[in-house]
Amino acid sequence: MNAAHEKEALLWGLVGVTLFAATLPMTRLAVGPVDAPQLSPWFVTFGRAAVAGLLSMGYLWHQRARGRLNVPQRAEWPLLAVTAFGVIVGFPLFLALALRTVPSTHGAVVTALLPLSTALLGALWYRQRPSAGFWACAVLGSGLVLGFMVWRAGGFYLGTANVYLLIAMTTGALGYIGGARLTPRLGAEQVICWVLVASLPLTLPVALWFAPATPSAIGAMSWAGFLYVALFSMWIGFFAWYRALALGAVRVSQIQLFQPFLSLLFAVPLVGERLDTATLVFALAVIATVYLGKKMPVHTAPRPV
Repeated sequence: MNAAHEKEALLWGLVGVTLFAATLPMTRLAVGPVDAPQLSPWFVTFGRAAVAGLLSMGYLWHQRARGRLNVPQRAEWPLLAVTAFGVIVGFPLFLALALRTVPSTHGAVVTALLPLSTALLGALWYRQRPSAGFWACAVLGSGLVLGFMVWRAGGFYLGTANVYLLIAMTTGALGYIGGARLTPRLGAEQVICWVLVASLPLTLPVALWFAPATPSAIGAMSWAGFLYVALFSMWIGFFAWYRALALGAVRVSQIQLFQPFLSLLFAVPLVGERLDTATLVFALAVIATVYLGKKMPVHTAPRPV
């Protein structure tokens, strides 16, 4: 990757990560704590995809009117299904289920592990060979963020929530790379739109089934959280993120290391969390690992003839 493409990839990646960073506190607002539940995690998961899917229908119709619609080929539909499983069902559902019982700081463990998972899958799918130095920086950065989040949350939460978080992390990385592989031909915007539209026969009925019987009984902030994850976490954020991953999946994946700290920053006004000196120190350490990792070579393996 040349310097100009790398700079563009990192810029788009930063935009995507910034939009995704508010997902945890906004999801926490949407579902509410276990002692004061708001929207069902199932409604938040499938409802946000249904809203984004209806918007995607309008976007694809507009692209068709302009003669710019890219229709998925038959061979691409299985990859679209994998992407849908990861980013529409797997990651948001298990994240929402976990955040009903654990705080968003503990949930940020997911975003701490996503970069390493995305880099690993990206290296395999794109036949890239990161140097030992790159992997060392990736593991060190992930370890720093993971250690900080566990310490801040007061230790590991044993039980079902950690299983949910592990599943969310794995499926999220799978969905990221699946969409990135489709982006060069379909375009970042149309990839997520096709995934969302194709999922509407599932997401819309399930969302209606789990919709609150009395919408007025749900707090305004919970509805605000739901609208955010529908518009930005499920739709607009992927416009930037898939474009970034398509330009350089392995390097861009490490920008996700910033996401937990951005989530904490957003959580200050939304959830009432406090930023302290330790948070800033860990943030600077993680930034240093991302910078060093950016300098490490990443080679592309030759494809067999």
